[in-house]
Amino acid sequence: MANNEYFTFETGQVSDVGCRRTVNEDSFMTREDFGLWVVADGMGGHAAGDYASQAIVRELMSVGVAASGEDLQARFMERLTRANERILDHAAELQRGTIGATLVALLVHGNRYSCIWSGDSRVYLLRGGVLVQQTRDHTEMQELLDNGAITPEEAVNWPRRNVITRAIGVTPVPHCDIVTGTAEIDDTFILCSDGLTEHLSDADIAEIAGALPPKEACKAMVDLTLERGARDNVTVIAMRCLPPPPVEDEETQALLEAEAADRAPDASDGETA
Repeated sequence: MANNEYFTFETGQVSDVGCRRTVNEDSFMTREDFGLWVVADGMGGHAAGDYASQAIVRELMSVGVAASGEDLQARFMERLTRANERILDHAAELQRGTIGATLVALLVHGNRYSCIWSGDSRVYLLRGGVLVQQTRDHTEMQELLDNGAITPEEAVNWPRRNVITRAIGVTPVPHCDIVTGTAEIDDTFILCSDGLTEHLSDADIAEIAGALPPKEACKAMVDLTLERGARDNVTVIAMRCLPPPPVEDEETQALLEAEAADRAPDASDGETA
Protein backbone atom coordinates (compact mmCIF):
# COMPACT_ATOMS: atom_id res chain seq x y z
CA MET A 1 0.00 0.00 0.00
CA ALA A 2 1.04 3.57 -0.69
CA ASN A 3 -0.53 6.88 0.23
CA ASN A 4 -0.81 10.55 -0.58
CA GLU A 5 -2.03 13.34 1.69
CA TYR A 6 -5.67 12.32 1.22
CA PHE A 7 -5.69 8.52 0.99
CA THR A 8 -3.96 5.24 1.57
CA PHE A 9 -4.39 3.09 -1.54
CA GLU A 10 -5.19 -0.61 -1.14
CA THR A 11 -4.95 -2.50 -4.43
CA GLY A 12 -5.64 -5.99 -5.71
CA GLN A 13 -5.14 -7.33 -9.23
CA VAL A 14 -5.66 -10.66 -11.00
CA SER A 15 -5.27 -11.69 -14.65
CA ASP A 16 -6.10 -15.05 -16.20
CA VAL A 17 -5.87 -16.49 -19.73
CA GLY A 18 -9.44 -17.77 -19.44
CA CYS A 19 -10.94 -21.08 -20.50
CA ARG A 20 -10.61 -20.91 -24.28
CA ARG A 21 -7.47 -18.88 -25.10
CA THR A 22 -3.88 -20.08 -25.03
CA VAL A 23 -2.21 -16.65 -24.82
CA ASN A 24 -3.05 -13.89 -22.38
CA GLU A 25 -3.09 -10.67 -24.42
CA ASP A 26 -4.07 -8.58 -21.38
CA SER A 27 -1.49 -6.53 -19.51
CA PHE A 28 -1.88 -4.41 -16.40
CA MET A 29 0.06 -2.24 -13.99
CA THR A 30 -0.49 -0.71 -10.57
CA ARG A 31 1.77 2.11 -9.40
CA GLU A 32 0.26 3.47 -6.22
CA ASP A 33 3.31 5.69 -5.80
CA PHE A 34 2.52 7.36 -9.13
CA GLY A 35 -1.25 7.36 -8.57
CA LEU A 36 -1.70 5.19 -11.69
CA TRP A 37 -3.62 1.98 -12.42
CA VAL A 38 -3.90 0.53 -15.95
CA VAL A 39 -5.52 -2.37 -17.83
CA ALA A 40 -4.73 -2.97 -21.53
CA ASP A 41 -6.47 -5.65 -23.59
CA GLY A 42 -4.53 -6.62 -26.72
CA MET A 43 -6.01 -7.61 -30.06
CA GLY A 44 -4.33 -9.32 -32.97
CA GLY A 45 -3.18 -12.67 -31.61
CA HIS A 46 0.17 -13.90 -30.32
CA ALA A 47 3.13 -11.56 -30.97
CA ALA A 48 0.63 -8.83 -31.83
CA GLY A 49 -2.08 -8.26 -29.22
CA ASP A 50 0.17 -9.22 -26.33
CA TYR A 51 2.93 -6.99 -27.76
CA ALA A 52 0.50 -4.06 -28.00
CA SER A 53 -0.75 -4.29 -24.42
CA GLN A 54 2.77 -4.85 -23.07
CA ALA A 55 4.10 -1.85 -25.03
CA ILE A 56 1.52 0.37 -23.35
CA VAL A 57 2.44 -0.85 -19.87
CA ARG A 58 6.19 -0.58 -20.51
CA GLU A 59 5.91 3.05 -21.59
CA LEU A 60 3.60 4.02 -18.73
CA MET A 61 5.98 2.52 -16.16
CA SER A 62 8.15 5.62 -16.59
CA VAL A 63 5.43 8.16 -15.73
CA GLY A 64 6.98 8.95 -12.35
CA VAL A 65 5.70 11.15 -9.55
CA ALA A 66 3.85 14.17 -10.92
CA ALA A 67 3.68 17.68 -9.48
CA SER A 68 -0.05 18.08 -10.18
CA GLY A 69 -3.02 16.32 -11.71
CA GLU A 70 -2.44 18.16 -14.97
CA ASP A 71 1.21 17.12 -14.95
CA LEU A 72 0.26 13.48 -14.33
CA GLN A 73 -2.19 13.51 -17.22
CA ALA A 74 0.37 15.15 -19.53
CA ARG A 75 3.04 12.58 -18.60
CA PHE A 76 0.52 9.80 -19.18
CA MET A 77 -0.53 11.01 -22.64
CA GLU A 78 3.09 11.60 -23.71
CA ARG A 79 3.99 7.99 -22.94
CA LEU A 80 0.77 6.65 -24.41
CA THR A 81 1.63 8.44 -27.65
CA ARG A 82 5.04 6.75 -27.67
CA ALA A 83 3.37 3.36 -27.11
CA ASN A 84 0.98 4.08 -29.96
CA GLU A 85 3.94 4.73 -32.27
CA ARG A 86 5.71 1.53 -31.16
CA ILE A 87 2.60 -0.53 -31.88
CA LEU A 88 2.20 1.01 -35.34
CA ASP A 89 5.85 0.26 -36.13
CA HIS A 90 5.46 -3.34 -34.92
CA ALA A 91 2.36 -3.82 -37.08
CA ALA A 92 4.30 -2.59 -40.11
CA GLU A 93 7.07 -5.09 -39.35
CA LEU A 94 4.65 -8.00 -38.95
CA GLN A 95 2.64 -7.11 -42.08
CA ARG A 96 -0.38 -8.87 -40.57
CA GLY A 97 -2.82 -5.98 -40.62
CA THR A 98 -4.00 -3.86 -37.72
CA ILE A 99 -2.99 -4.71 -34.18
CA GLY A 100 -3.63 -2.76 -31.02
CA ALA A 101 -5.05 -2.76 -27.52
CA THR A 102 -7.90 -1.24 -25.64
CA LEU A 103 -6.84 0.83 -22.66
CA VAL A 104 -8.38 1.97 -19.42
CA ALA A 105 -6.50 3.93 -16.77
CA LEU A 106 -7.20 5.52 -13.41
CA LEU A 107 -5.06 8.51 -12.41
CA VAL A 108 -5.23 9.95 -8.87
CA HIS A 109 -3.46 13.08 -7.67
CA GLY A 110 -4.46 14.52 -4.33
CA ASN A 111 -8.19 13.88 -4.04
CA ARG A 112 -8.88 14.25 -7.76
CA TYR A 113 -9.16 11.33 -10.16
CA SER A 114 -9.25 10.94 -13.92
CA CYS A 115 -10.36 7.96 -15.99
CA ILE A 116 -8.77 7.76 -19.44
CA TRP A 117 -9.84 5.11 -21.91
CA SER A 118 -9.94 3.91 -25.50
CA GLY A 119 -12.08 0.88 -26.35
CA ASP A 120 -14.33 -1.29 -24.20
CA SER A 121 -12.27 -1.95 -21.09
CA ARG A 122 -13.98 -0.23 -18.17
CA VAL A 123 -13.61 1.69 -14.92
CA TYR A 124 -16.33 1.47 -12.28
CA LEU A 125 -16.67 3.47 -9.06
CA LEU A 126 -18.34 1.83 -6.07
CA ARG A 127 -19.41 4.49 -3.57
CA GLY A 128 -21.85 3.96 -0.73
CA GLY A 129 -22.91 0.62 -2.16
CA VAL A 130 -23.79 2.11 -5.57
CA LEU A 131 -21.75 1.05 -8.61
CA VAL A 132 -21.42 3.59 -11.42
CA GLN A 133 -19.60 2.94 -14.68
CA GLN A 134 -17.22 5.84 -15.26
CA THR A 135 -16.29 4.95 -18.84
CA ARG A 136 -18.50 4.54 -21.89
CA ASP A 137 -17.68 1.69 -24.27
CA HIS A 138 -16.23 2.62 -27.64
CA THR A 139 -18.16 -0.04 -29.55
CA GLU A 140 -20.53 -0.20 -32.50
CA MET A 141 -23.22 -1.50 -30.17
CA GLN A 142 -22.89 1.44 -27.78
CA GLU A 143 -23.18 3.88 -30.67
CA LEU A 144 -26.36 2.14 -31.82
CA LEU A 145 -27.75 2.30 -28.29
CA ASP A 146 -26.87 5.99 -28.01
CA ASN A 147 -28.58 6.70 -31.33
CA GLY A 148 -31.67 4.73 -30.38
CA ALA A 149 -31.15 2.32 -33.28
CA ILE A 150 -31.41 -0.71 -30.98
CA THR A 151 -32.92 -1.30 -27.56
CA PRO A 152 -31.04 -2.54 -24.48
CA GLU A 153 -32.92 -5.82 -24.85
CA GLU A 154 -31.72 -6.20 -28.45
CA ALA A 155 -28.18 -5.33 -27.40
CA VAL A 156 -27.90 -8.41 -25.19
CA ASN A 157 -27.58 -10.71 -28.23
CA TRP A 158 -26.41 -8.18 -30.81
CA PRO A 159 -24.10 -10.06 -33.25
CA ARG A 160 -21.48 -7.27 -33.41
CA ARG A 161 -21.63 -6.30 -29.73
CA ASN A 162 -17.85 -6.72 -29.29
CA VAL A 163 -16.76 -4.69 -32.34
CA ILE A 164 -14.76 -1.76 -30.95
CA THR A 165 -14.47 1.65 -32.56
CA ARG A 166 -11.30 2.84 -30.80
CA ALA A 167 -8.05 1.29 -29.61
CA ILE A 168 -4.43 2.25 -29.07
CA GLY A 169 -2.16 1.49 -32.03
CA VAL A 170 -4.73 1.68 -34.82
CA THR A 171 -4.59 5.43 -35.62
CA PRO A 172 -1.65 7.84 -36.07
CA VAL A 173 -2.33 9.33 -32.62
CA PRO A 174 -4.24 7.80 -29.70
CA HIS A 175 -7.89 8.83 -29.32
CA CYS A 176 -9.08 8.69 -25.72
CA ASP A 177 -11.95 10.00 -23.65
CA ILE A 178 -11.42 11.43 -20.17
CA VAL A 179 -13.72 11.91 -17.19
CA THR A 180 -12.69 13.50 -13.90
CA GLY A 181 -14.04 13.67 -10.38
CA THR A 182 -13.28 13.95 -6.68
CA ALA A 183 -12.45 10.74 -4.81
CA GLU A 184 -13.70 10.07 -1.27
CA ILE A 185 -12.69 7.83 1.61
CA ASP A 186 -13.98 4.26 1.09
CA ASP A 187 -14.38 4.69 -2.68
CA THR A 188 -13.52 1.53 -4.59
CA PHE A 189 -12.47 1.74 -8.23
CA ILE A 190 -12.64 -1.37 -10.43
CA LEU A 191 -10.73 -1.52 -13.74
CA CYS A 192 -11.32 -4.51 -16.02
CA SER A 193 -11.02 -5.91 -19.51
CA ASP A 194 -14.18 -6.96 -21.33
CA GLY A 195 -13.40 -10.58 -20.50
CA LEU A 196 -14.83 -9.83 -17.05
CA THR A 197 -17.93 -7.89 -18.06
CA GLU A 198 -18.88 -10.48 -20.67
CA HIS A 199 -19.72 -12.86 -17.81
CA LEU A 200 -20.34 -10.66 -14.76
CA SER A 201 -23.17 -8.17 -14.41
CA ASP A 202 -22.83 -4.81 -12.71
CA ALA A 203 -24.75 -6.32 -9.79
CA ASP A 204 -22.19 -9.15 -9.52
CA ILE A 205 -19.31 -6.67 -9.49
CA ALA A 206 -20.98 -4.41 -6.91
CA GLU A 207 -21.78 -7.31 -4.59
CA ILE A 208 -18.27 -8.79 -4.66
CA ALA A 209 -16.35 -5.50 -4.53
CA GLY A 210 -18.55 -4.26 -1.70
CA ALA A 211 -18.16 -7.38 0.42
CA LEU A 212 -14.42 -8.12 0.13
CA PRO A 213 -11.07 -6.30 0.35
CA PRO A 214 -9.52 -5.53 -3.06
CA LYS A 215 -7.23 -8.58 -3.32
CA GLU A 216 -9.94 -11.04 -2.33
CA ALA A 217 -12.51 -9.25 -4.50
CA CYS A 218 -10.34 -9.54 -7.62
CA LYS A 219 -9.78 -13.23 -7.05
CA ALA A 220 -13.49 -13.83 -6.45
CA MET A 221 -14.48 -11.95 -9.62
CA VAL A 222 -12.02 -13.83 -11.80
CA ASP A 223 -12.96 -17.18 -10.21
CA LEU A 224 -16.64 -16.51 -10.98
CA THR A 225 -15.77 -15.54 -14.55
CA LEU A 226 -13.88 -18.82 -14.98
CA GLU A 227 -16.83 -20.76 -13.55
CA ARG A 228 -19.04 -19.15 -16.19
CA GLY A 229 -16.80 -20.14 -19.09
CA ALA A 230 -14.34 -17.22 -19.49
CA ARG A 231 -14.35 -17.09 -23.28
CA ASP A 232 -11.68 -14.36 -23.28
CA ASN A 233 -8.70 -13.33 -21.19
CA VAL A 234 -9.87 -11.67 -17.99
CA THR A 235 -8.12 -8.98 -15.95
CA VAL A 236 -9.38 -6.92 -13.02
CA ILE A 237 -7.84 -4.36 -10.68
CA ALA A 238 -9.63 -3.09 -7.56
CA MET A 239 -8.38 -0.06 -5.62
CA ARG A 240 -9.92 1.20 -2.39
CA CYS A 241 -9.28 4.68 -0.97
CA LEU A 242 -8.59 4.28 2.74
CA PRO A 243 -7.79 7.09 5.21
CA PRO A 244 -4.19 8.33 5.15
CA PRO A 245 -1.89 7.62 8.11
CA PRO A 246 -2.27 10.18 10.93
CA VAL A 247 0.23 13.00 10.52
CA GLU A 248 1.63 12.45 14.00
CA ASP A 249 2.35 8.81 13.13
CA GLU A 250 4.39 9.88 10.10
CA GLU A 251 6.30 12.43 12.19
CA THR A 252 6.94 9.88 14.93
CA GLN A 253 8.15 7.32 12.41
CA ALA A 254 10.51 9.83 10.82
CA LEU A 255 11.90 10.74 14.27
CA LEU A 256 12.43 7.10 15.20
CA GLU A 257 14.22 6.42 11.91
CA ALA A 258 16.48 9.44 12.48
CA GLU A 259 17.31 8.31 16.01
CA ALA A 260 18.04 4.79 14.80
CA ALA A 261 20.38 6.16 12.15
CA ASP A 262 22.23 8.18 14.78
CA ARG A 263 22.65 5.10 16.99
CA ALA A 264 23.83 2.85 14.15
CA PRO A 265 27.57 2.09 14.38
CA ASP A 266 29.69 3.65 11.66
CA ALA A 267 31.67 1.08 9.67
CA SER A 268 34.77 3.27 10.06
CA ASP A 269 34.59 2.88 13.87
CA GLY A 270 35.22 -0.89 13.77
CA GLU A 271 38.39 -2.44 15.14
CA THR A 272 41.27 -3.19 12.79
CA ALA A 273 43.87 -5.90 13.10
